[in-house]
Amino acid sequence: MCDQDHFDNDREIYERLGRVTRKQFGVLLGAGVAMMLPKVANALTVTETDVNITTPDGTADAYFVHPASGTAPGVLIWPDIFGLRPAFRQMGKRLAESGYSVLVVNPFYRVKKAPTAASGSTTPIQDLMPLARALNATTHTTDAKAFIPWLDQQKSVAKDRKIGTQGYCMGGPIAFRTAGAVPDRVGAVGSFHGGGLVTDKPDSPHLAAATSKAQFLVAIAESDDKRSPNDKTVLTETFAKANLPAEIEVYAGTAHGWCPPDSQVYNEASAEKAWSRLLALYTKALA
Repeated sequence: MCDQDHFDNDREIYERLGRVTRKQFGVLLGAGVAMMLPKVANALTVTETDVNITTPDGTADAYFVHPASGTAPGVLIWPDIFGLRPAFRQMGKRLAESGYSVLVVNPFYRVKKAPTAASGSTTPIQDLMPLARALNATTHTTDAKAFIPWLDQQKSVAKDRKIGTQGYCMGGPIAFRTAGAVPDRVGAVGSFHGGGLVTDKPDSPHLAAATSKAQFLVAIAESDDKRSPNDKTVLTETFAKANLPAEIEVYAGTAHGWCPPDSQVYNEASAEKAWSRLLALYTKALA
């Protein structure tokens, strides 16, 4: 996951640029506040709402943001282990400003409402593992089958265009399973430093993804690739066998968790590259 060395490197960079002091950087991350993402060119005016969604297992709290007028393709975002927080609200809003109706969910709603990480992205991973371990292939599928229809009920979501889904860290496998659970609606999937995409179990996320009808973008952290160097080969072969278009790439110089702007290992250049590839995927697959 995130390590202290990368945290220190990021802090030093921000200090040199004069953006924050050492104390301010720690306070921002501790509060779960994201560093500002680059502005969207020709950004659309958007409407933001906190929503509650009924599922078979309870009521999920989520953030819904969409263009203020007209309809747009729906997108379902699965956060990383630090959950629904300001960084993911910012990411969702940026996507909405680019022309999408975006739902960012709290995957841990069965246990507690967001925020679920007491100190944002600086919360010790071990403190959050019980939340993550409470989720499994069954809960992933149950939630996918609740959230995708909810999106389709919204006036701002285009019913004649496919829906996209994207996941970060533990959200990557959930995005894969979402595509398999609702194959007729999900047309595009993005996984960013997804953990556990390939396992030896019969319910492995990559096998669920292979039953979908989606196009895929799989952005792999270099650190993850070093730990599991065969995963990219398995994914490539699986998608090819299923005749599913897939862009699979190891992003050089990145550590697990590099995309969210509040991450201790945030890599702006690589995150922006991944973002541009996501928009390219959505432009093509959700047309």
